[in-house]
Amino acid sequence: MEQARESLVRKTYFADRGGGAAAASPAATNPKFSRSISHAADELQSFRNCLRWMCLDQSDFWSASFSWSVFVLLALVVPAVSHFVLACSSCDSTHERPFDRVVQISLSGVASLSFLCLSRFGRKYGLRRFLFFDRLCHDSDTVRQGYTKKLDRSLKLLAIFVLPCFVAESAYKIWWYGSGASQIPFLGDVLLSDTVACAMELLSWLYRTTIFFLVCVLFHLICHLQILRLQDFAKFFEVDSDMGDVLYEHLKIRKHLRIISHRYRSFMLCTLIMVTGSQFASLLATTKTGAIVDVYGAGELALCSMTLVAGILILLRSATKITHKAQAVTCLAAKWNVCATLERFDATEGETPTAAMVADGAAESETETDEAGDEEDELDNSKIIHAYAYSTLSFQKRQALVSYFENNRAGITVYGFTLDRTTLHSIFGFELALVLWLLGKTVGIS
Repeated sequence: MEQARESLVRKTYFADRGGGAAAASPAATNPKFSRSISHAADELQSFRNCLRWMCLDQSDFWSASFSWSVFVLLALVVPAVSHFVLACSSCDSTHERPFDRVVQISLSGVASLSFLCLSRFGRKYGLRRFLFFDRLCHDSDTVRQGYTKKLDRSLKLLAIFVLPCFVAESAYKIWWYGSGASQIPFLGDVLLSDTVACAMELLSWLYRTTIFFLVCVLFHLICHLQILRLQDFAKFFEVDSDMGDVLYEHLKIRKHLRIISHRYRSFMLCTLIMVTGSQFASLLATTKTGAIVDVYGAGELALCSMTLVAGILILLRSATKITHKAQAVTCLAAKWNVCATLERFDATEGETPTAAMVADGAAESETETDEAGDEEDELDNSKIIHAYAYSTLSFQKRQALVSYFENNRAGITVYGFTLDRTTLHSIFGFELALVLWLLGKTVGIS
């Protein structure tokens, strides 16, 4: 019954928008979105190939065993060997690594948390269900196409965050080993031993950082899907929609936001605690008596701090953006109610501003907001659109709908705390202050 009602709602919605029979049945024009079972040739094929190359595929027993083996090797064994065996305690101040413990624990900690979350998501939900591809058959063409394009760009976004940091880390490691800091011939030859050790450390750093950023980018991707749905939901106010259809679609969006919050709340909270703890550990390590803080000894620590803070900011910005979009629906509904009320009184009593005056106000509003450009929210803006007024609903129903939106604000929450812009500003200011302080001690940025 629920599926039948949902299908009927989508057909009514597209019929009101003039989409015709083809728009009323998007799954018929694009059958791949109606699937709920994954197979090797679906739209997630390139993404699965990427997971295999990153040794994160756990689709079967042998793949899962190999994935866990690589994780233990690169996230736990190599950092431990690097710190306890390859550390150069007899080197000069330029080649010492006094903050290596903080770096290794921080990266291994967030990588372990990210890997465990990915394993749990894949085992419990599956890739299609976790990324909400099994629900796309109920969405409009705009939402499906925008989401698939965002999925294709997500790997590029991952590379944008990982590659610059990896280049900086590679330059530091190659310099450190090339200058003769470590000369432990565990393979019989010093040059071969240093080459293997340097390559393993770089692979370990790349693996841990990529896993952490991958979970953050996936969260950003899922939040983008909900933003697309909210933008599509806003079009309900441009046509003469039924009250039940509006409530039904909004309840679906709130349900998906609760699902996302429930799945990611533990990861977001633990990541925030780990990143903040890492910043405080860096602060204590660099301010203790006798600590030599320069770009050679603490450069890797500064790079680690920037990496962790960049990841947490991806999470917070995505959550804050979708919360802001969801709450902007209240302003949109209130504006729709006002415009409909003005038009109704204008048509019956003639005591309100005429339609020409409203049109002049709309033109003036559009002129004044031209400077805002892309910074203006497409949902919460100051433009008056006459299509909002074409509603046959009574004032009591419209006011009830506005009251519902005011008392049922949706958004991303972490154990009951809504992640809005105020929360983002507070956390961003605190974390950025610690990072800038560390950068000021190492490379002179203040």
